[in-house]
Parts: sequence; C-alpha cells; structure tokens
Amino acid sequence: MMAAVTLRGGRRHLRAGEFVHGRLRRFVVASVVSVGVLGAVGLLPAPTSRVAVRPVAGTVKTLTIAAIGDTILGNTPNLPSDPRHYFSGIGRQLRNGTQLVFANLEGTLTTQSHSKCGPSSSNCFAFRNPPSFANAFAAAGFTVLNDANNHSHDFGQAGLDQTVSSIHAAGMAQTGLPHQVTYVKAAGLRVAVLGFAPYGDTANMLDLSTAADMIRRAHRHADVVMVYMHAGAEGSNADHVTGQEEYYLGEDRGNAQRFAHLAIRSGASLVIGSGPHVLRGMEFYRRHLIAYSLANSANYHNFSNSGVLADSAVLRVTLAPSGAFRTGQLISVRLADAGRPTLGGDSISFVRRLSKDDFGTHAARLSRHGVIRRPA
Repeated sequence: MMAAVTLRGGRRHLRAGEFVHGRLRRFVVASVVSVGVLGAVGLLPAPTSRVAVRPVAGTVKTLTIAAIGDTILGNTPNLPSDPRHYFSGIGRQLRNGTQLVFANLEGTLTTQSHSKCGPSSSNCFAFRNPPSFANAFAAAGFTVLNDANNHSHDFGQAGLDQTVSSIHAAGMAQTGLPHQVTYVKAAGLRVAVLGFAPYGDTANMLDLSTAADMIRRAHRHADVVMVYMHAGAEGSNADHVTGQEEYYLGEDRGNAQRFAHLAIRSGASLVIGSGPHVLRGMEFYRRHLIAYSLANSANYHNFSNSGVLADSAVLRVTLAPSGAFRTGQLISVRLADAGRPTLGGDSISFVRRLSKDDFGTHAARLSRHGVIRRPA
C-alpha cells in the first residue's frame, strides 16, 4: 500500500504503509500519527514504498487479546542473564489462542546514558534495557508495546527514538506518543490501539477533548478500539479507584474512572490500565470492560515485590468483530524473586473484592477460576 497523507480535523496526518511482521506474519501493522511525531522518531516511510501483505487464512469470528501491565527487565547494567526466557512462566497464557498481545513498557530500550536523574538524586528512577531486549519481548509473544508512561523519556528524546526504532525492528508495534493512533491487523480485523498518560510528551489523558477526538477518529477507521491508560496514584495503598483526580509526588495522575468512561463513550471497545503498581478492580460501563490496573507484570529489581505489590495478572479478553465483549479471564500471577512472573497467587479474589467495593452493581463478576462476566 502506498503511503498517503490525509487531512483530518485541521491536523496533517500520514498513514504509514502497512507491513507484515517478519516473525508473526498473521499480524499486519500500520500507524496513524502526526507528521511532527513521525519526524521526531525517524519513522517517515519512503513515499513510494510498497510491501506485499500475506492474507489471513480463514474467517476469524472473534479477536482474543492478552494484556499485562508495567514491564521492564532491569536497568543497565543490572540485567537478567536470559531475557528471552524471562516470561516463560506465563508464555502459554500470553500466546495460546491470542491474536494481539500487549504490555506497557515501563522504561526505554536504549544505549543512551544521560538520564533525567541528576547525579545526586535519591528519589529519581530512570530505566533502560539494551535495544536488543526488544527481541526478548517479541520472542515472548508481544505484538504491541506502550510508550505512554512516566518512564518513556527517562533518557530524553534520543532514548525514546531508539526505543521506538528498536520495537519496530523487532517486528512489534508501539503506541502512546502525542496524537498517535496505532492500527494493527489481527484476526482479520483492523484494531486501533491507543495509549495515554498524564503527560504532555505522551498522548495526554489530562487533555480530555483531544483524547476523545483521537478515540473517535480511531473508532471511525477500525473495527475494534483498545485504549490503555497509565493513571492513578502509586503504591500498596493505591488499589482503589477513587472516581476523583489522583496525585502522586505532587503530580496530577488523572481521574482514571472519568477518563475510562470518556474513552468508552468515544468508541473504545476495551480499556485497560496500569501505573499504580498494584492491581485494581474491574467494571463494565455501557457493556464494555474496564480493567483499571494490571499492576507490575515483569521486572528485574526495578520495583518492590513486597505484599500485594507482587500480585499481578494476565488479562485475556475475547471481543466480537464489532468490539462487543464476548468472554474474558483474569489469570493470577505472582512476581517471584527479582520480579519474574509466575503463575499463582490470589489475584483473582483480590480483584473480585476490589471490584465489588469500588463499583457495586457495575462490577465485573469473576469466578474462582477468573472467568469474567458482565454484572447481572
């Protein structure tokens, strides 16, 4: 497909040529972002490039998504020795029967060494993995990584640029930059994936009007729209959705419930979140699922793993071609040792309780095996 420039809402956009991942050919990726963003990260395609697309075999009636929360594998030079197998404890849950696998990349993939933290800083965290670690994420089955969070610019614009190019070079898509809507071809459907965080150098969830416009645009051009939000206060006491603006270390971290409801009203099929570093409840709004926080999902000495901070989950959701919720399952995960995800723990009952406490009659219903159903 030829690259094409279009005008929408007074903003000039470029539709990148669709391309087939070398690793998983059933996935076809394209992004619609502002030309300014593309130029900044060096993603402007050749204007005459054409790439053959391998058709998806058969007719797929549903789309199954697997999603996890905050993920970063250590901090250079403190890194796991075998990153390609770091997700092996949840590999089947991520890959089997899924067509889109998502994670929030809570850091960078870069060789840049000049970080946002000063040499004498004691309460500043900047995370980086080598660019080659992108291949470890791809080998684990991930197809889309999110860059809308408070660590995507840990090593400046150069670090972000290298992160984005490393993700693409490994055959994955990414989302979360200002005005960015990423389209992924999965299960024969065009799926829009958008990531938001409460920062001006990402797609900004505090700018509700622009966020709603982006989601509406995605809804017009995709069969299914998945929205991610990096929202809410942090820590073991931040497990409840307050319905109010939340703050952490003086930062406005957004009103997660207000934003999620806005996203659904604007056309989102599914909303997922992380950022509080702890699990939160799930609700249904207008018959669409909102999972407010999938917590920390994989790390290597990056985050505290004490108490409930070690509780994690894999969320699997199956949607109809229209984006309607069909089925879902929350799979309990416990972070072991330095932060490696392993099956186990009591995340299902924890999320069930939080859901009932925070959402009452709108709470998602979870069976003891984590099967998700709409409220009666």
